[in-house]
Amino acid sequence: MMAEKSVGALLVVSDGKLVGIISERDYARKVVLQQRSSNDTFVHEIMTGSVVTVTLDHSIDSCMRLITEHRVRHLPVLAGDKLLGVISIGDLVNAIITDQAETISHLHTYISGT
Repeated sequence: MMAEKSVGALLVVSDGKLVGIISERDYARKVVLQQRSSNDTFVHEIMTGSVVTVTLDHSIDSCMRLITEHRVRHLPVLAGDKLLGVISIGDLVNAIITDQAETISHLHTYISGT
């Protein structure tokens, strides 16, 4: 499914609640490197169950801090128990680059007086 959707991770939901995440890294380390069969291995056996999550109130900086501290690449976004979406490290990097480009543009305009 990850290859089909061109994503690096899938959120695992049971009875409408987030119970884990499975990433390409999980698959590589727990299936490929251990020479297990994909057909005989279940998601619950290789998923990461203790998922680091964020809410809508988290800033981009705090999300980057969590990704760095926990060495993860995806942060599910929750409102209570309700799953709203997922933020990837790529999403955060793009947001930071956009913000920095805007700051540079404003400073350039200010300095040049145009």
